[in-house]
Amino acid sequence: MKKNKLFIIGISVFIVLIIFASLSLGAVKVNVKDILNIIYGKIIGSEDPYLNIDSSAVYIIWNIRLPRIIVSLFIGGMLSIAGVTYQGILKNPMADPFVLGISSGAALGATIGIISKISFNILGLNFISLMAFAGALLVIFIVYNIARIKNEIPITTLLLSGIAMSQFLTAILSILMMLFDRDLNKIFFWTLGSLSGKGWDSIINVIPYTVLGLLILMYYSKDMDILLLGDESAKNLGVEADKVKKIILVTASIITAASVSVSGIIGFIGLIVPHIVRIFIGPKHLKLIPLSFITGGALMVICDTIARSIIPQEIPVGIITAILGAPFFIYILKKKKAEVF
Repeated sequence: MKKNKLFIIGISVFIVLIIFASLSLGAVKVNVKDILNIIYGKIIGSEDPYLNIDSSAVYIIWNIRLPRIIVSLFIGGMLSIAGVTYQGILKNPMADPFVLGISSGAALGATIGIISKISFNILGLNFISLMAFAGALLVIFIVYNIARIKNEIPITTLLLSGIAMSQFLTAILSILMMLFDRDLNKIFFWTLGSLSGKGWDSIINVIPYTVLGLLILMYYSKDMDILLLGDESAKNLGVEADKVKKIILVTASIITAASVSVSGIIGFIGLIVPHIVRIFIGPKHLKLIPLSFITGGALMVICDTIARSIIPQEIPVGIITAILGAPFFIYILKKKKAEVF
């Protein structure tokens, strides 16, 4: 219990420090006092608190960095709770939010959006984001229907369906990249993930999925604990295993699709964060889900700050998450290998 409280206090303080550090860092350095004055003035609707601060700094903090940080928090959090869900339901510590081919579906959708040259916005989402979201949802629908046997969805069949669909869509994506090589850089940049240019409209787009996803997963958190005991034990304890698994997996998949449609494909966040949080607070999903959301958000803000600050030219944040996540993935593999042998 004491360990849990220390972790909660520690991550809360840490995330506040990370947010202010991220707001301060960049091509234009802004001190913490000015940041506080800008945010306070914008909230109360008065220019007096930041009247003596350079207008460019005010614009950068309020219109560029702050919304981007908030989007980072939501995207990192959403990918993390999706990772918690997949690892728990699939009983696989190496599962991540893209395990069912969602990333391939989103990538193909986005690629079609890029090469089509169609340009319009719906509720703040451009055509590329809409196509990515549609592609991810379509893959979820296809994979679930391929895997379904009567009214049940066996985990092994689901995973195999996801792998097969992912390989198939990746092949189509490769063909499109060869045929439309003039758009190669844009496609490549999207598939590596980026939060560049994400503003207040992007926050509005992710909030409904975040809130609804968190509520559903929290509601089924105790059922998820029971499912870890196995389907038969869960049924004996009054849990409709197949129904609950379906609801939880669909929820996690939609959360992932929503994240990808805004940020592109950002790997490893949903893989490593659940493991980090479990070390401190244990496997109970009632605590694991919200704390993974907060921790994932904090990690994403760190990665995005590095991506836009480490060199003069911004690099895709997916590269940073891969650099951090790949060694952790290898560590998990070695740990599982030691357990087997």
